[in-house]
Amino acid sequence: MKAFRYERARDPATAVAALTAGRRARYLGGGTNLVDLMKLGVERPDLLIDVTRLPFDRVEATADGGLRIGAAVRNSDLADDPLVRERFPVLSQALLAGASGQLRNAATTGGNLLQRTRCLYFQDVSKPCNKRRPGSGCPAREGIHRDLAILGASRHCVATHPSDMAVALAALDAVVVVHGPSGDRRVPLTEFHLLPGDRPERETVLEHGDLITHVELPAAPEAARSAYRKARDRASYAFALGSVAAALETDGGRVRRVRLAFGAVAAKPWRARVAEERLLGAPTDAASITAAVEAELAAAEPLRDNGFKVPLVRNLAVRTLLELAGGGPPPGGPAEPLGPPDPPGPPRPGPAKGAPR
Repeated sequence: MKAFRYERARDPATAVAALTAGRRARYLGGGTNLVDLMKLGVERPDLLIDVTRLPFDRVEATADGGLRIGAAVRNSDLADDPLVRERFPVLSQALLAGASGQLRNAATTGGNLLQRTRCLYFQDVSKPCNKRRPGSGCPAREGIHRDLAILGASRHCVATHPSDMAVALAALDAVVVVHGPSGDRRVPLTEFHLLPGDRPERETVLEHGDLITHVELPAAPEAARSAYRKARDRASYAFALGSVAAALETDGGRVRRVRLAFGAVAAKPWRARVAEERLLGAPTDAASITAAVEAELAAAEPLRDNGFKVPLVRNLAVRTLLELAGGGPPPGGPAEPLGPPDPPGPPRPGPAKGAPR
């Protein structure tokens, strides 16, 4: 047992002050990721500051038709909220695609955004990992990387961000509201997470002491027709191999508005700006949609064993957009199977030590 102290925050100011005072202090929400990492020895905080009793547990409509979501709202409650299901179904679907019912009952909105990667080398403290110990190396590049990044990676890190919820929020232009030692600020979700570059240990723009208080969703009429699709190794309780969050509004058989984001392909939710630009004004047929998605994925740099993610994500995106357009899947189905093959190379590992089974 590794000893640590526990405090329950009375208000945001005392929470920030307590965390700022100690470099090894951590905020505690649902604990569904942090506690696992403590068991593995990846995280070794000397103080946990419980922020679940702070007044950030509501989902509220905003005057412009958007939503203001408290950071302490549980994933299950957010997925089932009537306003979320009516105005932003892609968010509800993404939440329900994640984890299990028990974990969704505990996990919070803020904590979901701050999940750490499930890369096996990051979770195993006996192995090098630039994210955990900068400068020690990234064995995943030549080792076990079937589940890892094909976009935005660097020679220092090929980890992926595991959240389903964050992919939907990226597509919806969500804004993260942060309270910190220097005051309040608002960060677009698409700028909140960082690509690894030369500093893979830095995963978000948060500074020490910063506390997420809310997530805001602006009004988006096209989001009423939206969907989240996820491919994974088993039907439930598994992280994505590839996922897609999409919203589409059409007019006369052409795309009027579109939002598209990919998950499990990079160290952050990947907003597909290139595909969106190509799709605006384009016909809602399989050829046009496929060309736009392939233009986005042209930047992919898969490793030895994860090249299947390129056609996987392409097919997920094309199928989802066609369904939203009312056309269903293309005749004869997608060009390649949606299910990923097991690549040649080393055998698949079992669950990491201490991981859910």
